[in-house]
Amino acid sequence: MARVALRSRRSFSYSTASESSALAFAPRIGEADPTGAPKPRLLDRVRAAIRARHYSRRTEKAYVAWIRRYIFFHDRRHPADMGAPEVTRFLSSLAVDGKVAASTQNQALSALLFLYGEVLQVDLPWMDEIVRAKRPQRLPVVLTRDEVRAVLRRLEGTPRLMAFLLYGAGLRLLECCHLRVQDVDFGTNHIVVRSGKGDRDRVTMLPAVVKPRHVSLGSPFSGIPQMPRQRPK
Repeated sequence: MARVALRSRRSFSYSTASESSALAFAPRIGEADPTGAPKPRLLDRVRAAIRARHYSRRTEKAYVAWIRRYIFFHDRRHPADMGAPEVTRFLSSLAVDGKVAASTQNQALSALLFLYGEVLQVDLPWMDEIVRAKRPQRLPVVLTRDEVRAVLRRLEGTPRLMAFLLYGAGLRLLECCHLRVQDVDFGTNHIVVRSGKGDRDRVTMLPAVVKPRHVSLGSPFSGIPQMPRQRPK
């Protein structure tokens, strides 16, 4: 610190270059230290990792619910302090005590593998001791052509058009609800399904029963509104 004397015998001080640079990087009064910022919570980190990979909102909701249930199952212990034995105990409890279906247990396993692999960066060993839920062998219930015709005859308007697309094009319900006019190609008789399952696009056939009905009206697919695309929640 340098001092300069004046004729009035008063003196003032000014900071040198080294002191000014140090003061510039020092935290001000009432200003939070950037290095002391609180870390995001675990479930917030899980949500951020899921959204960065463009998973659906349903997958995010299911994964967060399973991870929260896993934490409460082990008396609110942090997953970083647990490992394969705790995961095995939790999944086995779902099958033995909860008697969940095999698909439900696989969903819980996928959520925990995502937590440890993508969020905590921990590789879990192969867990052979998990009690697997049994997948029952069931025959699918299939309607005959006459039964399908009987159902379609009782539908009218937009529900009838959607039923034609679900049955004839093999669309899922949300894929049909999000279908737009520009996704239908009457020249090549196909439908472009955008952002389907797994956020993938695919091409499927256009049912022949749909094309003449709507072309004759002069407004192809007049029952499908032109709306901006939104991600399913």
